[in-house]
Amino acid sequence: MYLVVFRNRKRADIDMPAYQADAAHMEAMAATQPGYLSFKTYTADDGEVVAVSEWQDEESARSWGRQEEHRQMQAFSRAEYYASYTLFACASPRIHKFTAEEDS
Repeated sequence: MYLVVFRNRKRADIDMPAYQADAAHMEAMAATQPGYLSFKTYTADDGEVVAVSEWQDEESARSWGRQEEHRQMQAFSRAEYYASYTLFACASPRIHKFTAEEDS
């Protein structure tokens, strides 16, 4: 598995409906890419957003990063939507799982 974590803060003056439409389109496109496993996004109380995507492998994640429409949206988003962001990527993250047993 290859994990990509995208932490970001939006500009105060962005067109939120346009951003939401663009983000939904990118999410739908990503889901069709070979190697895509999942995507979730979370917003903290202070406004920071953390988006997590999981891919089968690094090449799948990098291929998505090189997809032309996605690259164009990345450039547009830096100019129009984001005040700042940090991207973290890692191969073979150490994974610990827990599932509580259901009471009978």
